[in-house]
Amino acid sequence: MAIHDTIGNFLTAIRNGSRAGRETIETPFSKMSLAIGEILVKEGYLAKCEMVEARTNVSAIRMELKYVNNVPAITDLQRLSRPGCRRYAAKGEMPKVLGGLGFSIVSTPKGVLKDSDARRQKVGGEVVCEVW
Repeated sequence: MAIHDTIGNFLTAIRNGSRAGRETIETPFSKMSLAIGEILVKEGYLAKCEMVEARTNVSAIRMELKYVNNVPAITDLQRLSRPGCRRYAAKGEMPKVLGGLGFSIVSTPKGVLKDSDARRQKVGGEVVCEVW
């Protein structure tokens, strides 16, 4: 079965895996998913995110989920910009998530960035998801 929304599939796999108490999960590889995973590792929401070869010439992303006192580090992930309804934000209109307790991930001309980094570099782009 073809996956048309790879980012949505990636976020759902993280959400379901953390709620089920899994230690590691694997999702199909895409550059955008790997960039989002690396941001989540940098921010402390995942323990590890790396590209692995699932089968011959088929890449996947393996992630180690992070738990604090047996509670998932990620409370929730929400996909904002969907294939049917893209959501963009200008450099001065970056959304704040839960009053600054969470963050959003933005695809910009300078790469995939956290909302605060996009504000600092004064760039706008597609608001991919929110994490808290």
